Amino acid sequence: MGEQTVQLDPLDARLISLLAAEPRIGVLELSRRLAVARGTVQARLDKLIARGAIKGFGPEVAPDVIGFGVTSFVTLEIIQRYGHDAVAEHLAEIPEVLEAHTITGGGDILCRIVARSNADLQRVIDQIVGYAGIGRAHTIIALAELIPYRTVPLVRSAIRS
Repeated sequence: MGEQTVQLDPLDARLISLLAAEPRIGVLELSRRLAVARGTVQARLDKLIARGAIKGFGPEVAPDVIGFGVTSFVTLEIIQRYGHDAVAEHLAEIPEVLEAHTITGGGDILCRIVARSNADLQRVIDQIVGYAGIGRAHTIIALAELIPYRTVPLVRSAIRS
């Protein structure tokens, strides 16, 4: 980590931006809008996918729209003898855990979780800390999303660097 492994150029950035804005767009339409050959678009896509720059084309689901209106961030302190991997396996079994990252600072793992309500959030937290490898949890409830997860500005920045 830390070193850029995929060099992006302006065409890559435009391609990624179009895909981010319209995930269902086809290769032919991409080539038309980008004013390049279909084969060029396909080759660029294949390269970006093979090198891991584009991770997927799946739908982006809005948890609040499907009934999970409470988002929170939980910092976990783990019991070190259990290790991060065992705790990660436990967290992966809980559907409301959307992501988890090892971190530096006061905790060991930071999770983004969702719940149906504040009462349901308690159930999810109880399920998380019910594992012997987790010693303590600190929870912060998100009130509003100001900037959603995004990568297009980052892609544009990468081509300027």
